[in-house]
Amino acid sequence: MNPEVKQDAVLQKRAETETPCKKRQDYLEWPEYFMAVAFLSAQRSKDPSSQVGACIVNQENKIVGIGYNGMPNGCDDDLLPWSRSASNKLDTKYPYVCHAELNAIMNKNSADVKGCTMYVALFPCNECAKLIIQAGIKDVIYLSDKYHDTPEMTASRRLLDLAGIKHKQFEPKRNKIVIDFNSINLSGMHKATMCPP
Repeated sequence: MNPEVKQDAVLQKRAETETPCKKRQDYLEWPEYFMAVAFLSAQRSKDPSSQVGACIVNQENKIVGIGYNGMPNGCDDDLLPWSRSASNKLDTKYPYVCHAELNAIMNKNSADVKGCTMYVALFPCNECAKLIIQAGIKDVIYLSDKYHDTPEMTASRRLLDLAGIKHKQFEPKRNKIVIDFNSINLSGMHKATMCPP
């Protein structure tokens, strides 16, 4: 038998008996990915009580801005208060801290964020709603609305609705996304068992 014909026959038989290599089914979909980026960004926050992140995405599913809550640039966060309550409001974090939404807009890496979508851990307050409107963001996807009944959130919803900005609660398909820095060392071996060489 001709060696080339023999090799073709071996390859054909292997193809018939082996399971074809298929793409992963458990990959992150775009909304999960962007919300996860917002949550990962929140891990940069030094706020001891609330770590919030935001991720702005354009129509091509490209990230154009990321931010988290923290003190303004150039202000020593060791000299400013992080408390949620005090007899004097100036001794709380509230007059000083920049919210994740503001920082994501300010950190944009494009000319503007008009028509973009913002993924954010918490429903935006009324001050952030003003920034979102002025920046031209068209959609807000949030995970938690735990302050729903406060006047600030009521005002925020009113402003967003008047400006025609859609806002909806994110419904995760999974409760956790684990980042394992060791997985890159195992992924090649894992793939080898799933797909033929």
